[in-house]
Amino acid sequence: MDYRQLKEDIISYSKRIGIDKIGFASADPFSELKNRLIRQQELGYQSGFEHKNIDERTEPSLIFDQPRSIIAIALAYPSRMEEPPIGKKGARRGLFARASWGIDYHVLVREKLEQLGAYIDSCVPEARFKWMVDTGELADRAVAERAGIGWSGKNCSIITPEFGSFVYLGEMITNLPFEPDELMEEQCGECRKCLDACPTGALVQGGQLNAQRCISFLTQTKDFLPDEFRTKIGNRLYGCDTCQVVCPKNKGVDFHNHPDMEPYSEVTKPLLQPLLKISNREFKEKYGFMSGSWRGKKPIQRNAIIALAHFKEEEAVGDLVDVMNGDPRPVIRGTAAWALGKIGGVEAENALLEAKSREQDEDVLIEIEKGLQFFSKE
Repeated sequence: MDYRQLKEDIISYSKRIGIDKIGFASADPFSELKNRLIRQQELGYQSGFEHKNIDERTEPSLIFDQPRSIIAIALAYPSRMEEPPIGKKGARRGLFARASWGIDYHVLVREKLEQLGAYIDSCVPEARFKWMVDTGELADRAVAERAGIGWSGKNCSIITPEFGSFVYLGEMITNLPFEPDELMEEQCGECRKCLDACPTGALVQGGQLNAQRCISFLTQTKDFLPDEFRTKIGNRLYGCDTCQVVCPKNKGVDFHNHPDMEPYSEVTKPLLQPLLKISNREFKEKYGFMSGSWRGKKPIQRNAIIALAHFKEEEAVGDLVDVMNGDPRPVIRGTAAWALGKIGGVEAENALLEAKSREQDEDVLIEIEKGLQFFSKE
């Protein structure tokens, strides 16, 4: 088998099926990454969403029999929305991060990997492969970096010369001995715009992220959001793009190569108040195709409540009172109570005082007190 020719054929085929970038890497252990992950774990910087076994994340031979190489791919996604709806008083809007625009990227990248696998299988029947996107054992960014897709930026994203960091990544471990591509030289230089712009200081230093402080992670949690972050998330419902938006390598970058990635503006920048009382069925029908829906409606609703407080949206007081009084989930009731205090007004204060007299949940009572404290500061 002429693997050099096969590699060229795979590259050519990848372009025909709409893969924006492809690279080839060795399947050697990711020893440096392993040390970094151990250190992250020791510092408590992990999100908890990662694959738990660090050995499996960094040693391909533990998850695949006799790996010889890894193929990495990247798909560029849009960074701008055409004619985005504008929020206004009485009709405030939230925002899903760009990585959640369009159809769930896990589905889209997986489809490309399946097509690529089928092509390789037709060329080499004895080929074996295992593909993964985001939720697999391997670290997508580490594989992409080794395969020459881009360099690992200070914002902890893979940055490509062609598409900036607005790319989805996926990879395929194989038993075929492809020649690895060269690593790309790091091009961040002395720039530290992403570090300076991070709203919560989650970027500890270039290339090191404390996920516990990252807004992208925080918007996906289901418990009460810690007080220090409530004024930081703004109107974000899912994810955060700040460290990418400020990156000079992303200036003017906006690719619309894949129709399934195009944002539905009323979904990616939705009205906030309807989210407060949306049913599970309605949520799945409207948002279920997006990657940002994977944690269910609860985090999105909590974030919508915080966004209304951010806007001090007086028009939402009635709905927030209903949520505080009637929602069965303590996190949602309590967050609504805090938001009412943040927004202020006689109706909000009276509702909080009334709720205080009958609420039984201790956590919710704490939030009611936080809401009432806003009035004592006036």
